[in-house]
Amino acid sequence: MSPRRRLLPLAAALGAAALAGGPLVARAQFWKPQASQAAPPVDAKPRILEQVGVEERLGAQVPLGETFLDDQGRPVELRSLFTGGKPVVLALVYYDCPMLCGLIQGGMARAMRENGLRAGTDFRAVSISFSPAERPALAHERRRGYLQSMGLDESSDAWSFWVDRGGAARRLADALGFHYAQDPRTGEWAHMAAIFVLSPSGKVSRYLYGIEFPPKDFRLALVEAADGKVGTTFDRLLLTCFRYDPSSRRYLPFAMGMLRLGGGAALLGVFGLIAGLVWRERRKVRAAA
Repeated sequence: MSPRRRLLPLAAALGAAALAGGPLVARAQFWKPQASQAAPPVDAKPRILEQVGVEERLGAQVPLGETFLDDQGRPVELRSLFTGGKPVVLALVYYDCPMLCGLIQGGMARAMRENGLRAGTDFRAVSISFSPAERPALAHERRRGYLQSMGLDESSDAWSFWVDRGGAARRLADALGFHYAQDPRTGEWAHMAAIFVLSPSGKVSRYLYGIEFPPKDFRLALVEAADGKVGTTFDRLLLTCFRYDPSSRRYLPFAMGMLRLGGGAALLGVFGLIAGLVWRERRKVRAAA
């Protein structure tokens, strides 16, 4: 018998076993890995994210004496941002980030451009890289691009771009309650999407989360941080009617503020009505005389 003919009975037997659902098929369909080979759950939280988050520290003083390097490689103290008595918007990022940091800074640029207050005149902004590996040349490149996107000249001090120096970024982040960590496998940094609004004295006034910052919220946060010293009278009036809601992370209408505003308007209306009636009566008396 030829070798091909000898294999035919074996192939037929295997085919019959497959059709009958024999042991060979059962083993292929229902085999499960041993405990040592089990893959981690798909929805398991990566361990690195346990080190990442934001612990709000409203009213905390940032370390103004910390020194960084600006985009020209010059040492600069954090306190240099606060000499003009303006609120400061701060972003802790890293410039070589493949996605999130660019989205944060893009949203920050749009809010700075569209909120109605003037960057450099009413407030200042700074982005600081927390990656010890990043150098001033990269900060200079990012600064030039974002200033151009806002229509600002490169000589403008409206938005500074700095890099870490001797761990200053980590100490600043700790003061802000901003926790980040580096993934040892990829070298990327894990962190939350948030920016910080600081008062003219360097105290934490507001945390703004996400990658898009509504211009109204951005403006109110700056007016609030400056204690009404920037913006208009109407902005200060809005702050009596709006309060920052931590759950929604937005400025929302404040019931008591609305009641006070309504009560004030009603009171003014009553005084106006009384004044009008008094004026009419006096006019009648003068006419009769």
